[in-house]
Amino acid sequence: MLETTRYETSQRVRGTAVLTAGVSLYAAFIVWYFTVLEGTDFETIAQDMPPAMIEAFGIEALGSIEGFLGGQIFNFVWLLGLGLYFAYVAGGLIASDIEDERMDLLLSFPVSRSRLLAEKFASLLFPIVTLNVVVGGVIYVLVLAIGETIDPVHLALAHLLSIPYLLVCAAIGVVLSVLVDRAAVAERAAVGVVFALFLVESVVGAGTDFEWIQYVSPTHYYDPTRVLIDGSFESIHVGVLLAAFLALLIISQGLFQRRDI
Repeated sequence: MLETTRYETSQRVRGTAVLTAGVSLYAAFIVWYFTVLEGTDFETIAQDMPPAMIEAFGIEALGSIEGFLGGQIFNFVWLLGLGLYFAYVAGGLIASDIEDERMDLLLSFPVSRSRLLAEKFASLLFPIVTLNVVVGGVIYVLVLAIGETIDPVHLALAHLLSIPYLLVCAAIGVVLSVLVDRAAVAERAAVGVVFALFLVESVVGAGTDFEWIQYVSPTHYYDPTRVLIDGSFESIHVGVLLAAFLALLIISQGLFQRRDI
């Protein structure tokens, strides 16, 4: 059972370690940089910036360690960087095997297409969980090291609630992966879709006549800065992300069942 998941996960160990180390180093730089900017009047700076940029990156809350982490780490790395990364990786899950003509061999084993797809996708849980656990711990220790305090529950929630968001980004990549034969096309298309959805929420949907468009973006349903500052979040938003993830996964299953390998 789960042989495909175990194999795919083992192939991701090195990449996950490198990515986790890189994000941890970036987090260390951001925490250190907060000490350098101590005393800066971010509210005055925010007055001269476009509302869309303030909304997208939480600039108005940068004066506190929670707001600074939310704006400089979570909004940049989790919402955009990791969202694009997992969409890209998921874009190659199926398309790469089809392109390299390995899919015929995989399907010759006693495993259904639905199980194969599910197990391949399940391997992405390893880097998603590892990143959140390790980097979350690193951030907490670093914040304490500079003499600041942060609510560990709020920090844990910010990481936990990112998982449904990242699963949606990955599911977008999987849908595209079963639609095309070339991995590069699926990967780039997945990155383009997630980036476009990020822009929809942060730019198009912010204070415009088309504000309703923001509801199609998964970014709308995950606000890490708010969670870090006061620990508040909407349970229905978590439900929407989980429902979107399941719907996209079901769609990818249906497309994969019907496509000609």
